[in-house]
Order: sequence, then C-alpha cells, then structure tokens
Amino acid sequence: MNTTDAGRMEAFPEFGRLLRRLRTDRGWSLRDLADRIRFNRGYISKVELGEKFPEQQFAQLADGALDAGGLLVAAWEADAHQRREAASVGRLLLASTRDSLRLITTDEERMGLDDLDEATRAVAVGYLGTPPAPMLRQAVELRSEALRRMKQHQYKPGEVADLYLIIGRLQGVLSYSALDLGDADAAMVHADAAMVCAERAGSNELRGWVRGTQSLIARFRSDYTSALNYVLDGLRGDVPGTGRLRLLCGYAQCHANLGDSAGSNQALDAALKARDKVREPDSVGGIFEFSEAKQHYYAGSSLIWLDGGADAERAAREAGEAINLWRNEPPETRSLDDEALAHVYQGTAYLQLGQLDAATAAVRPILELPPERQISWIHKRLDRFDAMLLGPRYAGSHEASELHDEIQALAV
Repeated sequence: MNTTDAGRMEAFPEFGRLLRRLRTDRGWSLRDLADRIRFNRGYISKVELGEKFPEQQFAQLADGALDAGGLLVAAWEADAHQRREAASVGRLLLASTRDSLRLITTDEERMGLDDLDEATRAVAVGYLGTPPAPMLRQAVELRSEALRRMKQHQYKPGEVADLYLIIGRLQGVLSYSALDLGDADAAMVHADAAMVCAERAGSNELRGWVRGTQSLIARFRSDYTSALNYVLDGLRGDVPGTGRLRLLCGYAQCHANLGDSAGSNQALDAALKARDKVREPDSVGGIFEFSEAKQHYYAGSSLIWLDGGADAERAAREAGEAINLWRNEPPETRSLDDEALAHVYQGTAYLQLGQLDAATAAVRPILELPPERQISWIHKRLDRFDAMLLGPRYAGSHEASELHDEIQALAV
C-alpha cells in the first residue's frame, strides 16, 4: 500500500475499514460477500470506502457471514454514535448561526434593503452549486428579515414594490428547495406566495418565472393538464429576459408528457428562435436565469417521454450538449443538479435506442454522487430508467441486471 492509499484508509470509518480487512483476510472478493449477504457489490465497495453508511441489518449480516463474532456490529454501533454526535453538532451550528443573524440585525443595525437584495441575489446564484437543504435555510432566514420589514412598515414609500420583489424571489428559492427535497405540496404553496408578491410588485418577469415553476411542480405531480395551463397563462404576458424561453420549453415538456411529438419539437424549435430575439438580460441570475445549457437540458428532458426513434436521438444530443456547456461554465453559473439530471435523461434516451453501454456510461456519474446531491428529481427519473432496464428489451442481460442492482443500492 502506498502512502496515498494509507492516508485514504485513515479517513475511512472504522466499520468500513474493518469490513474490508475481514473480507480480504478471508480471500473473498466483493462478489463473494455480495452473494452471501444479498447486497450489491458496488454498494459494499462504497461502504468499505466510507462513501455510504449502511443500516444495522447490513452490519449484522456481514458479521455473521464473516464470522466476526460481533466485531462488525460493535464497529457499526461506534460509527453510528459518532454520526449522531456530528448531527447534533450540526443542529447546534445551525441554531448558533440563526442567533448570530438575529444579533446582527438588531434594531440598532438592521440589514439595509440593498443588502437584503444583494443577499437574495447571492442565494439565487448559490443555489446552482449547493444542495437544497442549506439554500432552504438561508432563504428562510432572509425571508424572515424581509417579512419583518414588511410587517413593521420599515421601508420608504417607494420601496414597497422592491420589498415585495425580494420576498417573491426568496419564495422562489423556497419553492425550488422544497421540490428538490421531494415536497411538491410545500413547493406549490411557496410558488403561489411568490405569485402574490409578483402581482404586488408589478413584475412581469417574476410572474412569468413563477408560472414556469408552477408548471414544473405540476409536472412533478404528473398533472400535465394543469402544467400546460400554467405555461399558457405565463405566455400571455410580456415576459422580459429569458423567461419566455423557459415557458416555451415548459410548453414542449407538457406536450411531450401528453404524447405530442410534433407539438413538443415545434415548441423547442420556437424557443431556439426566440433566444436570438432576447434583447435584455435577466434582472437576477442563478435559478431565475434560463441559460443556453438549461435550454438544451429542457429539450432532452422533454423528448425522452416520447416513443424513441428520432425523438430519442435528439434527446441524447440535447442532453449531451447541456452537459458539455455546463462543464465549461464557471462555478457560479454551473447548475450541478440539472447537470446530473441531464446524465439521466441522456441515459434514458440511449436505453430507448437500445444502446445499453452508452446508457450505462451516461448514468455512471450519478451513481457516484454523494447522498446530499441526490435530489428528489434524480430518484424520480432514475426510477423510470430502472424500470426500462427490467423491461422486455433488456430481459436476460447480465449488464442490465447489474446496473439495476447499483441503482437499487442508492435507495438502501
């Protein structure tokens, strides 16, 4: 073992280290252990490397299979205790941060409106590269300050629209966070509140963005008729910036979900032409901006819902283009969650085309993501990908079966 390997081993949890040592001492491969305890070997490898922490049942099964006499169970319990301690410290840190923010924003020195606006813009951009949970916390803190200002009338006569705009954008961040965490009901409540703010601020830009987000939530719920109605209402207004492009691509997704290949492709083509006509930039970046990469991503995510063939070929190209564009973007504009989903969409298109090797290569980076990056959308779309692996087209394929096992291990 070289010094680099030794350094990595020191960072592994005790349970994973001990599991690997006991397995290799017996001369067993990962497959040997996997066959005995009925867990995927890829999952076992991640446990040994400390990339996943298993349930207690895993420790008990491995302890029995390796005849460890309780050593593995004891190591698991020690690691579990450390994880609980770390979680407790994390909660304490969050509470202390909240209290510090309250201290900073005492009556003697509250955040100025410009500072609040700047912090909101930073959250909107930071969301692209940060897991949803910390973004949710930041947005809640900022919204509390904005709502306090509104309730206590701490604004100048000409600032009320600006304050509603700030609150509306924070509601947008909360909506995205809730949806990425899998709570569509909470996401819609936040989006509805954002719409109220958009109307009171008189912002067509925010109004169009909210309608696109409400359509997104409806699609998450598989309510495609409502999703289409939200998009159509958004398109009735004069939406500046890239908001109209987002709505057109949402329109394409709705038509694809409803099985309309021609309507979906026409909407995507219309969005491509509309990009050339955008004359003013979005007033806020991050999740409120519809980048070129995002447009290709939407195209790929739309066309995979059709019957394959030319639609699947275009979906694979569009998703690949989105991935390439994001890889070459600076960190502040690179949407990591969407980039991950683009891999799933590309893999799904390849499965539709019968290209299992290409599909496996496409989703491989997703199977190696840390848990905090595996947002609800990824699990939702991987479920469909996994169901296709189990379909008649790939019946009897050893490679498809192994990929299915790896996907299932993500949920363990």
